Amino acid sequence: MKKPANRIGKESQYTEGIEGYVYNGADESQMAFWTCYQNRDSKEHTHDYDEYFVVVQGQYTVIIDGKEEPMRAGEECYIPKGTPHSGRSVAGTRTIHCFGGKRV
Repeated sequence: MKKPANRIGKESQYTEGIEGYVYNGADESQMAFWTCYQNRDSKEHTHDYDEYFVVVQGQYTVIIDGKEEPMRAGEECYIPKGTPHSGRSVAGTRTIHCFGGKRV
């Protein structure tokens, strides 16, 4: 899974200090696997497609409309396209994201 060809470049990250890998679907959808090695905040952003993600390990706090929702391993989140969102990762957090469009 972690091959150099799949690594997400720093210029395509909304969060500094994380490692990510992307996988492309035949329909232009993508999946991404991220590992956060330090406590980090992601910048608020939107997508032109839906996003779904699951926390695999650690804790991620998703922030939508100023409302913070802490999530732990096994918890899932759906973010409709066009929704401004950001988040906060605790060191050691791993997440898997599914995008209904091309993210990277």
